Amino acid sequence: MTQPRLAQQTATGRMYARSEGGDLEVPSITTVIGCEANDLGGWYAYTAAQALATDPQLPDALRDTRRRRSLVNHAAKAAERHRDHAAQRGDRVHDYCEQLALRAMGRDHEVDRARDTLAEHHETRFADSADQWWQLFRPEPLAAEITVWNSTVGYAGTLDLVARIGGKVCLIDYKTRGTDRAGRVKAPDPKVVTQLVAGLKAEESLVDATAGEWEPWRYRDAEVLMAVAIGETEALTVQAAPEHLPVHWYKFCALAKVWARNSQLATAGAQLRSIAPPPLDSSPTGRVAGGTQVVTAETVAGPAVD
Repeated sequence: MTQPRLAQQTATGRMYARSEGGDLEVPSITTVIGCEANDLGGWYAYTAAQALATDPQLPDALRDTRRRRSLVNHAAKAAERHRDHAAQRGDRVHDYCEQLALRAMGRDHEVDRARDTLAEHHETRFADSADQWWQLFRPEPLAAEITVWNSTVGYAGTLDLVARIGGKVCLIDYKTRGTDRAGRVKAPDPKVVTQLVAGLKAEESLVDATAGEWEPWRYRDAEVLMAVAIGETEALTVQAAPEHLPVHWYKFCALAKVWARNSQLATAGAQLRSIAPPPLDSSPTGRVAGGTQVVTAETVAGPAVD
């Protein structure tokens, strides 16, 4: 399930409702984390330059201004195309992993269909890595693609897998990753710890999306937070260091406040308005005949904020 049933994309990010067709109330975990500044300028520039340099139409376009401009515009969007392609591939890999969990739980599954979909996109090696991970770690799935909710902070999210491994309850997040020059899968970004701890701190989990039925979150005492990087050559498993979890939780709560303020500003209307210079005969109160407001220290600084 690449799109949770209660989630919907909006202008302020992915939002969750309490039931199907209900009002969108809180942002997703990944939307909140997305408030953190992430400078990708260098990667965008390199991707665009590489796309232009390797375009077979470039030699002929050098003699044609119109064609050259078209190639430049196309290259400028190379990073976006790469991002979208990676997201679609990640959806397919996540779908396959979900089907593996459903099969292990004895529930209806579509493992063969999900693997065939990966094969159609020449991505079978990702499925092979996922299979290898299941063979090595032997997880006992407790829940797959489970939606959770926290009313106190105000967020929701969908966890990839809850499973018992080696006798311990684990919250697991899959990350589809590329490989380095040595053929090893790249490690997940440390931000996955923030994502996992937000899942751990949930207060409720979804029982029935149609009826909007929820129950207290059973796995708030999970012992291991685990990220699995699935690549074409292998699957790399890492654990969130327990001693750092409190800091990640505080950080997530702060980002949730940032998202809330950004959301307010997004619907607040114009953030700037023009003002005229003060007249030469302005009074110390900042008012002239007729009640017109002029620029003073108070109007610029605004009221004191506690």
